[in-house]
Amino acid sequence: MGLLRRSRARRSSRRRGRRSRGGLTKLTAGSLDQAVTQLRLYDYAASANCYKVRLLLAQLGRDYERVAIDIFDGDTLTDEFEQLNPHRSTPVLQLEDGRVLVESNAILWYLGVGTPFLPGDAFGQAEVARWRVYEQTDVMPMIGGLRFRLITSRLDPEGEAAEARRGGTREALTIIDGHLRDRPFLAAGRYTIADIAVFAYSHVAEEASIDTSQYPAFRAWLERIAAQPGFVDDLEPYPPNASVLAGRSTYG
Repeated sequence: MGLLRRSRARRSSRRRGRRSRGGLTKLTAGSLDQAVTQLRLYDYAASANCYKVRLLLAQLGRDYERVAIDIFDGDTLTDEFEQLNPHRSTPVLQLEDGRVLVESNAILWYLGVGTPFLPGDAFGQAEVARWRVYEQTDVMPMIGGLRFRLITSRLDPEGEAAEARRGGTREALTIIDGHLRDRPFLAAGRYTIADIAVFAYSHVAEEASIDTSQYPAFRAWLERIAAQPGFVDDLEPYPPNASVLAGRSTYG
């Protein structure tokens, strides 16, 4: 069975078996005004940035309320959501005291402080920061961007723009694979939020028509992450309204 098929099968199995942590509610006109009694995650199920946060919350065993945001049905375009996050992006984490955090990697850092997922020493933290930066500058734009644009028909698969992103994707996978040849994880010698951040988009690279068989250390790392306690893979496929010009969003 190929890596992509095994990933899909594992995703289905993990989704069925995972423990519910507060349920999923839909964003309504009054949702943003409700009192916060526990962590509240404003979340788009098909976003790997949101998946990062769900994965860490699951592995921490944290209870939270999950509010579904349809970024292609105009949910982030309202005045109410702009007050929550002027960037109009997901995920958004609202704390029990009402304060709000945006940007997935900032949320990972906040949740990881004081846990085994974030080293306590300065050098280990710097290593984690290095990979969180690389994820945002190379992994997400190339792997995530290529996958999103191909699946939603925003790129011609045979066009120059798609080929440029394929080149960037292969370069990112080469960097990750080379780093992992003599290490089990990306930073600090153990599983951290650096791995969660990079895993979120890179583990679906084959959905961007990228053959990952030439990156054996990378593929072995994917398996190690999937074997971590509390692992879930509940990343949903993009729905029909995510296709180009099919919905109302900041993506067109």
